[in-house]
Amino acid sequence: MEPSAEAIRRLEDENSELRDRHLRLAAEFDNFRKRAARERVELGDRSQAALTVRLLEVLDDLDRVVAGGSSRGSDDPVQQALVLIDRKLRKELEAAGLERIDPIGSAFDPSLHEAVSVVAPPDPALDHTVSATYQAGYRFKGSLIRPARVQVYSTEGHA
Repeated sequence: MEPSAEAIRRLEDENSELRDRHLRLAAEFDNFRKRAARERVELGDRSQAALTVRLLEVLDDLDRVVAGGSSRGSDDPVQQALVLIDRKLRKELEAAGLERIDPIGSAFDPSLHEAVSVVAPPDPALDHTVSATYQAGYRFKGSLIRPARVQVYSTEGHA
């Protein structure tokens, strides 16, 4: 007994509907996998950034120790060891995505810098230029985690 044309058409429609539903579910699952992988990477980056933020004060302390020793021209082996440790730590943090912001001589950018003081510029062309960095800023994988605290040349407020 041969199935009727109507039954064949109905089965073909069901088959087509099931195939479409299967393709939609496969696409939804693929999107879910991609989103879950992206969220895992973002979580890892946020965790690394949080750890890096906690290490910034250590980096600041190392900056002060290294600057203090180099200004005295010390041949102290402990000072030399601290310089080597500082370089190695910074190299590893840079490889992980940490970028130091030390903007002396560049235009003041409020999205990257925090102005803590202003001074009159020695030359009017230097207006709104960073004259000194009090505390380096940092980015981690492109995201600002601490603005640089700077002194800015400004003609405003100075006569």
